[in-house]
Amino acid sequence: VVVLVYHWGSGVVEQHNLLISKPVSHWTPEEVVSWLEQLGPWTENYRKPFQLENVNGRLLLMLGDEELLNSPFSIENQTHRRAVLAELERVKALGVKPPQNLWEYKAANAGKSLFLLYALKRSPRLTIFYFYLFDYSETFLPFLHTCCPAISHIDNTVESRFLYTQLEPSWQQWAEFLVKYFVLPYQLIAEFAWDWLAVHYWTSRFIIVNAMLLSVLEACSLWRLWTTAPIRTLPQKMWNHLWKMLSQGFAFALLWPFVPQFVCNCLFYWALYFSPIINIDLVVQQLMHPETQAR
Repeated sequence: VVVLVYHWGSGVVEQHNLLISKPVSHWTPEEVVSWLEQLGPWTENYRKPFQLENVNGRLLLMLGDEELLNSPFSIENQTHRRAVLAELERVKALGVKPPQNLWEYKAANAGKSLFLLYALKRSPRLTIFYFYLFDYSETFLPFLHTCCPAISHIDNTVESRFLYTQLEPSWQQWAEFLVKYFVLPYQLIAEFAWDWLAVHYWTSRFIIVNAMLLSVLEACSLWRLWTTAPIRTLPQKMWNHLWKMLSQGFAFALLWPFVPQFVCNCLFYWALYFSPIINIDLVVQQLMHPETQAR
């Protein structure tokens, strides 16, 4: 509740709600400049022409490669133009600005963000597989490219990396991703959070620590299963886990519209910031008393 009040009092929620909920055709010139600024520091030299020309949302939708190349915008760098046009295509497709950080994603997808936060903690492999099946372009591809970047793209600029997140991964990326997916799925989450340290300083650290703790808890559970349970019970346990996740996801989808937003926000911030504290206690119990079953 304290964290929730802090976010409301600091205006974080309202700030990120603005462009992701307002139709692009209704954007003011100031909001167009704000959208351009959020693309990255490389747009600094291009913001003033947009401001001087009073480019609003409707004019923004009419811009193409030729208009951006010529005066008054004069974006001569081809990579910069491609990055602006690629983001502009996403804006046209969605009708609003797509989320570009955790808080914007939460504001645009409140129920989905809460579901994914708990699902990634309880069953990261099934949740990532869900990304692959139902959210491939918007979520899975950027996630894979962030966790397993191509060697030729590691040292590229920010605007170039933005374009590469929509490319099909190479077989080396797939191989690295699948190994981590089956062996260390929480490491994928930690690597994704590490890439966002510059945007979410403390939140990314909470996620990384929580991913490390969950990896330890999973290792303890697997070791206990290997030493105490017969191998023939493994398929039954896997089926029970799958059924439990599917039933809980279905129940969440039915109950979500009736849950007050305040309750959902409390659950979201609890899982994000206080779950690591609980997991520290569970890890200590597992290491001090390995015979104790983790909950």
